[in-house]
Amino acid sequence: MVLNKDTAKKTAEILLQIKAIKLQPNDPFTWASGWKSPIYCDNRTTLSYPKVRNFIREQLAKNIEDQFGRPDVIAGVATGAIAIGILVAQYLNVPFIYVRPEPKKHGRKNQIEGHLEDNKNIVVVEDLISTGKSSLNAVKALRDSGAHVKGMVAIFSYGFELADNNFEEAALPLITLSDYEYLLEQSLDSGYITENELKTLQEWRKAPAKWKK
Repeated sequence: MVLNKDTAKKTAEILLQIKAIKLQPNDPFTWASGWKSPIYCDNRTTLSYPKVRNFIREQLAKNIEDQFGRPDVIAGVATGAIAIGILVAQYLNVPFIYVRPEPKKHGRKNQIEGHLEDNKNIVVVEDLISTGKSSLNAVKALRDSGAHVKGMVAIFSYGFELADNNFEEAALPLITLSDYEYLLEQSLDSGYITENELKTLQEWRKAPAKWKK
């Protein structure tokens, strides 16, 4: 869910400007999953731009406090959301931890890194939501440890129906600064795409696993 239209469009514009999001409807990318896609998003690029990362940090923190109250702990999802999660935790002046995709094979075999006391209220920070599988895997690890996960915030979401269903099944609120619909609206308004390219981008979102240019 996006809370503020102006923030959503500003976030989309920023991500386009710094090329954290690239739109290539006529020259699609290939994702690791094998999907062909007219969009590629790498929000780690935001870390290279101080004004951008400060904006994102402050907007994520505001959404957290407005929707969930100040948490006891911020958790980042490894690896993409570790840095932005630290920035948000620092801004809120609360502890930070991060969650690996799976436990380490050596040492203490931790999946959750950092000091986490029992029964703490946690908000999880993500950089990008696609299907939600890896994000919710982190949430499960936190819940299994005894933490109370109040919700998740993220910079951007593709808005896939599968992700919506996965978050609903996990009973986890998700707040994002921007999403695919606002991205397309801003891209058209700013001249990044044409009307014909808009149609291509809309078609992809309907069935991304089957889409072929």
